[in-house]
Amino acid sequence: MMLALLTNLHEFLFLQFPIMPVKTRPTAAHSATSRNDTRAHIIAAAISLLNRAGRDAVTSRAVADAAGVQVPTIYRLFRDMVGLLDAVAEHGYSTYIGTKKLHGLSDDPVEDLRAGWSLHIAFGLSNPALYKLMYCDPQPGVESPAAAHSHHMLREHIHRVAVAGRLRVSEERAADLFHASACGIVLTLLATPEVRRDMKMAEIARESILAAITTEAPAIKTPGPAAAAVALLAVLNDAASLTQAERTMIAEWLERLVNE
Repeated sequence: MMLALLTNLHEFLFLQFPIMPVKTRPTAAHSATSRNDTRAHIIAAAISLLNRAGRDAVTSRAVADAAGVQVPTIYRLFRDMVGLLDAVAEHGYSTYIGTKKLHGLSDDPVEDLRAGWSLHIAFGLSNPALYKLMYCDPQPGVESPAAAHSHHMLREHIHRVAVAGRLRVSEERAADLFHASACGIVLTLLATPEVRRDMKMAEIARESILAAITTEAPAIKTPGPAAAAVALLAVLNDAASLTQAERTMIAEWLERLVNE
């Protein structure tokens, strides 16, 4: 009798107060994955708009509609539209970097610099909207992450040339000349109808710049002191037997020789 009463009471309570499933909170890993997926989806939508209609088409409303999200989501993930455009440039540029790394480095740093020029030109012509986003809105002291990455890689290439004793100007001047020339060639070609583009111009400009900043043989075998000073400057920080004050003083003397 007692057992039957308890059973009936249990059934009554279950019907009146059914057990609700326990809701588990998403884990941090799941939240991070969801956030990254949303971020990637928004970047892809922005890239699609950029390629189809140019930079002016990449507005917060257009990107939100294309990605199927609310506008505040863009600002939460990217801070502002500048942050989104930086992310777009960085994402596109990572593909270029991957291509560049596939080629690797050779034993000839000047030849690697020559190959880097060709890759830069090809990247700009293949990705006009992205290239203009990266390089056509320069502001003093402000550089997009993608452009900063590009400049860092260029400076590494230039430094290898200097260490090999084949740079005839300062590393900074060589990098600036090389970068300005490559960008100028890309923008000139992009402004020219494809059927009228003179691709030989890019080759002529490349060889002219290389002749202006590099030597045919290691600088220590050439009579001029400037190239030898550049080579020594490139490895001066490796001179462990010198104090920092001594390295600073020697660097000042060498820079005066370079800039004569």
